Amino acid sequence: MKHTSATFGFAKSVIEKSGHVDFLINNALAVMKGIDECSYEEFQYALSVGVTTPFYLTKLFMPYFAQGAYVINIASSRDWMSQPQTESYSAAKGGMAALTHSMAISLAGKARVNSISPGWINATDDEIGGADAAQQPVGRVGKPEDIAEMVMFLCSDKAGFITGEKSA
Repeated sequence: MKHTSATFGFAKSVIEKSGHVDFLINNALAVMKGIDECSYEEFQYALSVGVTTPFYLTKLFMPYFAQGAYVINIASSRDWMSQPQTESYSAAKGGMAALTHSMAISLAGKARVNSISPGWINATDDEIGGADAAQQPVGRVGKPEDIAEMVMFLCSDKAGFITGEKSA
């Protein structure tokens, strides 16, 4: 299986270079197609990239987690707030959210595991305002820096009692 061998190769490379893992951030967007257009193969690929690979990477890295390691899974608000024609993405991100709690229980004492479920994140330099910004509880569309700040917080000692949680 090509996807699995690439994941194994990546994990092997990381361990050869560093010898241990302090932080594992699982974040990938596979396919965002809905029930009208998404093929069986595309749906399976979305689940593979969005759920299976984070599970498998965590499994491969588990013996190499440093004391106090952290696993952060990037899910999405789509796992509880649906949007038309996003079933492949929503299913993968929902699986990521469910995987988070289960992994937190299994990895207790070895690593803390949390997920972040951001809403709309604008990865462009364009300003997004009006109704798109107004629908957000903070009155603006998120930025990648917002996610990075949450990751940094969850990987800090300030969040030492937080595990198995989903943060928006």
